[in-house]
Amino acid sequence: MEHDNPKVRSAEELLAERLTEGEQEADAPEVEAVRRISPRWEVRVQAERDPVAEETKLYRTIAREVDGRYDKHE
Repeated sequence: MEHDNPKVRSAEELLAERLTEGEQEADAPEVEAVRRISPRWEVRVQAERDPVAEETKLYRTIAREVDGRYDKHE
């Protein structure tokens, strides 16, 4: 797609220039492949308090839902 706007064209040229200039840093293919794989383990932190529930309680001291649809979650 050809752009008539010189600002768009110059921005694209600048990006292409920055992406292609200098030496390309590349790891070994096997190292790069391992880096791209998602991790097998996941770290979870158990919180003592639920910040969303606390904020919801705070808002409910200010106002209530008109239809009471969230009353069972208190």
